[in-house]
Amino acid sequence: MGRKVTVAVCTLNQWALDFEGNLSRILQSIQEAKEMGALYRTGPELEICGYSCEDHFHESDTYLHSWQVLAELLKSATCKDMLIDVGMPIQHRNVVYNCRVAFLNKKILLIRPKMLLCEDGNYRESRWFSCWTKERQVEDYFLPRMITAITNQTTVPIGDAVISTKDTCIGFEICEELWNPQSRHIPLSLDGVEIISNGSGSYMELRKAYVTVDLVKSATFKSGGAYLFSNLRGCDGQRIYFNGFSCVAVNGEIVSRGLQFALHDVEVITAVIDLEDIRSYRTQIRSRSHLAASNTPFPRITVDFSLSDDDDVHLIANPPIDWKYLTPEEEIELGPACWLWDYLRRSGQGGFFLPLSGGVDSTSTACIVFSMCTQICDSIQKGESQVLYDVRKILCQSDYTPSDPMELCNRLLVTCYMASENSSQETKQRALQLASEIGSYHFPITIDAAVSAVIGIFTAATGLVPKFRSNGGCARQNLALQNIQARLRMVLSYLFAQLMLWARGRPGGLLVLGSSNVDEALRGYMTKYDCSSADVNPIGGISKTDLKSFLQYAKNRFFLPSLSEILQAPPTAELEPLTDGQITQTDEQDMGMTYAELSEFGRLRKTQHCGPFSMFQKLVHRWSHKCTPQEVAEKVKHFFRCYAINRHKMTVLTPSYHAETYSPDDNRYDHRPFLYRVHWNWQFKAIDDAVAQMSKEKRIITREGDRAQANQDIGTK
Repeated sequence: MGRKVTVAVCTLNQWALDFEGNLSRILQSIQEAKEMGALYRTGPELEICGYSCEDHFHESDTYLHSWQVLAELLKSATCKDMLIDVGMPIQHRNVVYNCRVAFLNKKILLIRPKMLLCEDGNYRESRWFSCWTKERQVEDYFLPRMITAITNQTTVPIGDAVISTKDTCIGFEICEELWNPQSRHIPLSLDGVEIISNGSGSYMELRKAYVTVDLVKSATFKSGGAYLFSNLRGCDGQRIYFNGFSCVAVNGEIVSRGLQFALHDVEVITAVIDLEDIRSYRTQIRSRSHLAASNTPFPRITVDFSLSDDDDVHLIANPPIDWKYLTPEEEIELGPACWLWDYLRRSGQGGFFLPLSGGVDSTSTACIVFSMCTQICDSIQKGESQVLYDVRKILCQSDYTPSDPMELCNRLLVTCYMASENSSQETKQRALQLASEIGSYHFPITIDAAVSAVIGIFTAATGLVPKFRSNGGCARQNLALQNIQARLRMVLSYLFAQLMLWARGRPGGLLVLGSSNVDEALRGYMTKYDCSSADVNPIGGISKTDLKSFLQYAKNRFFLPSLSEILQAPPTAELEPLTDGQITQTDEQDMGMTYAELSEFGRLRKTQHCGPFSMFQKLVHRWSHKCTPQEVAEKVKHFFRCYAINRHKMTVLTPSYHAETYSPDDNRYDHRPFLYRVHWNWQFKAIDDAVAQMSKEKRIITREGDRAQANQDIGTK
C-alpha cells in the first residue's frame, strides 16, 4: 500500500489574452513536474487566459480560445498519466464562473467553480464572475463539441465536489476562499480531503508577504492535511505584480516553497507528502475527529488512478523549512525591477528613457533599472534561455550575451539631466556621477531656450511678462513659471525617447519612465503633465521614506557611492531662482508638511478610512507629544485642502507599480471623486468644535489643578 505522493505546484508568468504563450508555459510546467516525479500538478488562477483580462471576460472569444487551449492540453502527450488541474473562465447556463478544470488522460473529471469572489484592493471579480452558491452540489456541464471530440464525453460534473483517487482525496479552493472567514478548507478537511489545492492570483504589497504564508500554514494547522498554493508571478498587463510565493504546507508547516521575485516564466516546486502523517495528525486531534464524524459529505468523483506507488520506500517526505522573508528594501530592489522587465519585453520597445535630476526619486528609478539589469545577467548566467532570448530581441542583436550589468544598462537605459537656469551644479554633478556608476547612456541638456520661447509666446499675446515671486511676481506667476519648466521636460523626454535609438543607430524607441512617489501623488505635489507623466512609473506606489531606505541599502548592495550625497541633500524641485547659486526651494517647505507626516495622512485616509474629523481624532492623541490640538487641526485641514484641490491629477497618473496600501491610484484602487468642495465646511467645523471642547476641558482641568494646589499650600501652612 502506497503512502507517499509527489505533488507539483507551479508558478507561471502568464499574460492576459496571450493564449499561445500561456499554453506553452503551462505545457512546460507539466513537463518539468513530470521530470521531477510528480503525478499531480496544479497551477495558478485563470492561467489559461491570464488573470487580468478584465472586460475581455465579457467577450465570447475569451471563452472560445480558452476551450481551444484546454483542447490542446487534453491532446498533448505531455499530459499523459498525470492528474492535472488548470484555471480558466467557463460559462454555465449563461452565468460566468472562475473555474478549476481537473483532467486525466483525455478525460475531464470535474469543473470546480470559485465560490467566494474577491472585491477589495485592486480586485473587481464580481464585475465579470458570479459565485457558485450551491454548496456540496454538482450539475451536468455540457461540453463544447471540440472537447467532446477528444474526450468522448458529452457532460461532466460542475460544482462543489472533490476527487477521490485510489489512495487519497483532493479538494479545491480558489484564491479568495483561503482569505475568507468561511474558508472551504475546513469543511473539506473534515470530510477527509487530504490534499487541498489553491490556484491563486495574489499580488505584491510591501511588508505583506507574511499574510499569505500564515494563511497557508493555518489552513492545515487546525485540522491537518496538505495545502498546495500555486500563484501567478509577474506583470500580466496591469499595475499589479503577482508575487509568486507558491508553496506546500503539511500539518501547519511549510515543506516546499518557490521564489517571490524572479525573471523566469516557469517555476515548478515539488513536495513528497506522507499521507500517513496527515492521518495520524488528524486522528490525534479528538475534537476535530468528533466534528468530522457528523460532517456533511461532499460529492466525490472517483477515478481509477493512484498518486502513490507500492514501492515508495525510497521516497523521503519533505521536512518543514524556515521561511525567510525579504526586507522592504529588498522587495523594492527586486519587485519593481521584475515588473519593468515584463513591461519592457512585452511592449516591444528598446529600453527606457529617464530624466535624471539627481534627487531621491529619479535616482531610485535609475537604481531599480540597474537592479533589473543585474537580475538579467544573473539569470542568463544560470542558464535561463528565455531571458537571453528576450534581451536579444529587445536589442535586435541575435549574438549578444550580457554579462556585465553596467554594460547592459548602457544599452537599455538613457538618462538625461535637463538643466534650467534654476538648476544647481550640485544636482548636475550628482546625476552625472550616478549615471557613471550604473553605466547608463547619459547626457545633459539645457532647456532655457525652450522656456524663453514659450514665455515669449505668452508675452506676444498679452503684453505681460510673468515674474518669479523673488523678482516681484505674484503666486500665480511664480507657479506658472515653475510649471513651464516641468512640462517642457515632459515634452522633451518623449522627443528623446522616440529618437535616441535612431541617434545611436538602433531600431525602435524607448519607454519614458516616471519618478514621482506615492506621497507626492497623494498630496498633488507635482505638475500635471510634467515628468510625472510617463509611460510607466516603478516607484509610483512607494513612499519617500521607503525610497530613502532603499537607496541606503542600494548604496552597499550595488556599490554606488554617489547615493550618500544624494541622500544627504534636501529634496527640491529646483524650479525657482537660486540665491547666490544656492537652492532656496525645498519640497517639504513647499508642501507645508513633512514626508513622514504625509505618509501618516495617507495611511489614515486610505487604509484606516478616515475623513477629516476621524483623522484629527486619531492624530490629536498620536501627536500630542509634539503638537497642540490646534496645530494638529491646522495640519489635517491643510492636508485635506491640498488633497481636494489636486485630486484631479490622479485621473492622469502614470501607470505605476502597485506596492503601497495607501496608493491614491484613481484607475481602480482608490475610487473617489476628482472634484471636491475644497473648504470641507461641515467636516472642518467638527474639528474646530472638538478643538474648542478640548481647550475648554484643559482650562477646567488647569483651574481645578490650581485650586487643589492652593488648598494643599493652605494645609501645609
